[in-house]
Amino acid sequence: MEMPIPSDDRIARKSELMSRLRAALPAECVIDDPMETRAYECDALSAYRCPPLGVVLPYTTEQVAAALRICNDLDIPVVPRGAGTSLAGGSLPTADSIILGVARMNDVLDTDYANRIIRVQTGRTNLSVTGAVETDGFFYAPDPSSQLACAIAGNIAMNSGGAHCLKYGVTSNNLMGVRLVTMQGDILDIGGAHLDAAGLDLLGVICGSEGQLGIVTEATLRIIHKPEGALPVLIGFDSNEVAGTCVSDIIRAGVLPVAIEFMDRPCIRATEDFAKAGYPDCEALLIIEVEGSPLEIEEQLEKIIAIAKTHKPVEVRRATDTAEAARIWLGRKSAFGAMGQINDYMCLDGTIPVSQLPYVLRRIGEMSREFGLDVGNVFHAGDGNMHPLILYNANEDGQLELCEKFGAEILKLCVEVGGCLTGEHGVGIEKRDLMDHQFAPADLEAQMAIKDVFDHRWLLNPAKVFPLAASASRRDQGV
Repeated sequence: MEMPIPSDDRIARKSELMSRLRAALPAECVIDDPMETRAYECDALSAYRCPPLGVVLPYTTEQVAAALRICNDLDIPVVPRGAGTSLAGGSLPTADSIILGVARMNDVLDTDYANRIIRVQTGRTNLSVTGAVETDGFFYAPDPSSQLACAIAGNIAMNSGGAHCLKYGVTSNNLMGVRLVTMQGDILDIGGAHLDAAGLDLLGVICGSEGQLGIVTEATLRIIHKPEGALPVLIGFDSNEVAGTCVSDIIRAGVLPVAIEFMDRPCIRATEDFAKAGYPDCEALLIIEVEGSPLEIEEQLEKIIAIAKTHKPVEVRRATDTAEAARIWLGRKSAFGAMGQINDYMCLDGTIPVSQLPYVLRRIGEMSREFGLDVGNVFHAGDGNMHPLILYNANEDGQLELCEKFGAEILKLCVEVGGCLTGEHGVGIEKRDLMDHQFAPADLEAQMAIKDVFDHRWLLNPAKVFPLAASASRRDQGV
């Protein structure tokens, strides 16, 4: 994966940079010891690594602003970092940049149940947002698989979703407002605690911008009343394509489950060895959850099971209580960790129209045989957010490169059937050089022009999202 050549001039300014940062921030907020900075040399796309010049871990918005003003003055690139769970290399540093992490900014600032909002610092983990309100009968809906660890900052940067996004939407549907610090150190409040802020929808520009426009330090989030109840059904099939067709038929029938999750045989077997959830040994399974009153749950499950039975499932297992529900979800929640125990893998993130699921699953199987690399499929089937896990041997020469080529073909396939390169992981560096497969030069120019407005010197996360050739003249202007 190509990255820009680090600037020797910027590296030579390290001593001055660290001196000024330490003068402006508490001593524990600045890290430049080479051994300590190695903890920040990569994110969850760990195939690529590079220690930064240093790391800044502020406690407040004002400290973030002070650090950015210093870096802007010294022409030092800044790579924003939430919890480092990015699977697309979104927080990969370069040797002439600093990491600015928000992990220490994790307080709940305000909770307003009457208006169903919570305001938090963005270093707070996704799951702990729900933890702050669940005893009062509320929850925060977006639930990425990494929700125990991932930070709200990263969720906003990548517009993360999760298993329940089919009904409740992704981060952008649950984000009301942000406090944003620009590269120049200006503090902006965008959106707020009401449904439709006046003026341009800049919140829609910020959410999903991958740290290109500013650093989000506070977020106002929508919280929702807990449903009266929720229960899943597990349905096994002897074909990936048949399972995909079943998903398409459920959506076409107008049924709106809260979640539809898909797993294929490699994932099923790995999770069984790891979590022992009691899954059937079949080619594919769906976990479909509905919620509401007992009568609503009964009616929805009956419709779903009736549709599924037209596709001759090998097993239908309906949860009758919370213990059975937890067991059905156990394997799905453990899938990524389970796969990591058996193989190195690269997790992709293309999104497709639900109607294209059978075709895309068949093509992935065919390409798997062509490239000689196995694939495990586990994903949010209800909204077509694919997560193929390409298995490879990181210790064998050429395997990573082969894996990357295979992944690129899968992502191109997603675009060709009417989908897009990413659903929730972001572009980062992983999909950066595929952007011109989805967007025309004029489209990319329009996107880069927006960055010009917020960060005209291109110091914020400059080597991400846009193909390096397309952004070169902008990135090189300050070097």
